[in-house]
Amino acid sequence: MLHVKSIPAFNDNYIWFIISEDNRCAVVDPGEASQVIDYLKANTLTLSCILITHHHWDHTNGIEELVRFAPSAHVIGPEIKPIPRLSMAVGDGDQIDVFDHRFLVVGVEGHTDDHIAFVGDGKLFCGDALFSAGCGRLLGGTAAQALNSLNKLASLPIETEVYCAHEYTAANVAFALTVEPENDDLHLYREEVNRFRAQEKQTLPSTIGREKRINPFLRIHEPSVIQAVSGRAQDNTELEVFRALRQWKDEF
Repeated sequence: MLHVKSIPAFNDNYIWFIISEDNRCAVVDPGEASQVIDYLKANTLTLSCILITHHHWDHTNGIEELVRFAPSAHVIGPEIKPIPRLSMAVGDGDQIDVFDHRFLVVGVEGHTDDHIAFVGDGKLFCGDALFSAGCGRLLGGTAAQALNSLNKLASLPIETEVYCAHEYTAANVAFALTVEPENDDLHLYREEVNRFRAQEKQTLPSTIGREKRINPFLRIHEPSVIQAVSGRAQDNTELEVFRALRQWKDEF
């Protein structure tokens, strides 16, 4: 069985550690290295591989130093944009082994045009493609790509744990409640999120099932969401509803 731990980075990033029973470790999106190395040493972990979801600096800046620290560690990441020290370029549909567990690579372009996610052992590591109650801005990809990517993720089993790369949940919930003020699941979730943040606890992981109940970007087919963007969208197609919702969130 794989265990997942995290450390905070920068203002609101999470760096995820996927840990095997024999203390081997994969690190996901290390934007910085020093804290990662400290954690590895403190917990007697062997760094075996580094998984990268996309090329943005806050997900990749720690790679060089980590490879110097652990020269045998493999760097696995997207094939489109250059990733430092890349050992294996992967894309949609590829499969990799993480400590004898098979992980599927899913292309989730939209936030960027090179974004991928890793799905395995009931876990989704999705970088900035999907957040709890939100999704990533379009910073290189298109609205059509992002919508397609979110539909892929929404089709995963509802119990799949969602490990995204930022603690944006409270702000995302505030926007989601503006879109769906009568969503009871959202009101309950806001109470939970506020309680966690008041205790300085992380709100992650979420689950696909929860996100389908509270995340407006996974609910664009719902009449309440369609109605909420009716003055912003050109029509009621999924793409136009998504596009209007994303623009609204950008301005929120």
